[in-house]
Amino acid sequence: GTAPETSSSSGNELQSKGRHHAGPDREHHMKTASRISALLAGIAMVATASVAKAEEITVGYFLEWPMPFQYAKVKGLYDEALGMKVNWKSFDAGTAMSAAMASGDVHISVSQGVPPFVVATSAGQDLQIADIAVVYNENDNCVVKAELEIDKDSAKELEGKKAGVPIGTAAHYGFLKQMEHFGVDVSTMEVVDMAPPEGAAAFAQGSLDMVCGWGGSLQRMKEHGNVLLTGAEKEAIGISVYDVTSVPASFAAEQSDVLAKFLKVTADMNAMWLTDSAEMLPVIAKDSGMSEDDAAAQLKGFQFPTVEEQLSDKWLGKSTAEFLKGVGDFFKEQGNIPASRDTYEGAVNTGPLAAAAKM
Repeated sequence: GTAPETSSSSGNELQSKGRHHAGPDREHHMKTASRISALLAGIAMVATASVAKAEEITVGYFLEWPMPFQYAKVKGLYDEALGMKVNWKSFDAGTAMSAAMASGDVHISVSQGVPPFVVATSAGQDLQIADIAVVYNENDNCVVKAELEIDKDSAKELEGKKAGVPIGTAAHYGFLKQMEHFGVDVSTMEVVDMAPPEGAAAFAQGSLDMVCGWGGSLQRMKEHGNVLLTGAEKEAIGISVYDVTSVPASFAAEQSDVLAKFLKVTADMNAMWLTDSAEMLPVIAKDSGMSEDDAAAQLKGFQFPTVEEQLSDKWLGKSTAEFLKGVGDFFKEQGNIPASRDTYEGAVNTGPLAAAAKM
């Protein structure tokens, strides 16, 4: 059956046309690369709409992905600090955020995964990282159907199996890295492009052998299976998972003051979370569409580096651009993108965050 219609903000239709009809009668091994290139063609066609005099801005974020900034979102603290109306639009994959920034519909994306950022910038979309939004090795993973009884010692048995993976996202990167680690030949698998909420639903119905995702969707996936590697084990083999706040470069250039104020509010909320989580949690959970218990469990697996840490060589000062290059080269080797950039240094802009640090 075809999936129910999704709202345009989900970005599913941007990610893969006709995915729902790919059955055995069609080439279901339709190359991931062609799916990503279709997505990128759409991005490249639309020049980023410039914001001459912003009277309001639109910010992209994720549902079921609880973060301290949402307290300020609900309380109107961003509108207050920026002196303008801030509109919020939810997405279910970072790839759709890139497309929305390309069309000018969204000016700032909070918590975009590094892989979708790399996919877009590798294709020539002029996006920049403005901050490190969250580090979360535990909250992004792949889950194997319980009945298969496959664990890290028998992972080779995944060959020939069917996996639901949100293509071009952090979960996709993690999936490829884990399969590479276990020596699993991904070309033998049937990999279906599915945003995490959709993947979780299909997994619950038993129609997938493996599924990958993050946040609330991952919690639901775990009810029906097991992970192969824990967050700590993934970190040990070099799978680093973090999200960024990304913006079109034109927005960073023309609205650097607006962006700096925005990042300042976000940093203040991250600091406040360390001291006032009891007051913030109910607000964040409700805005995320989650129970307080589920939101609290997610937040336990999140780290929010301070502005000082973010500006240091550990992150934006040096390592982030190197990590982007690693992800880009890996996706290229895997045949997921046609080319990676020689360097991603121009895709990291520390100016606005450095200005926020002085506010």
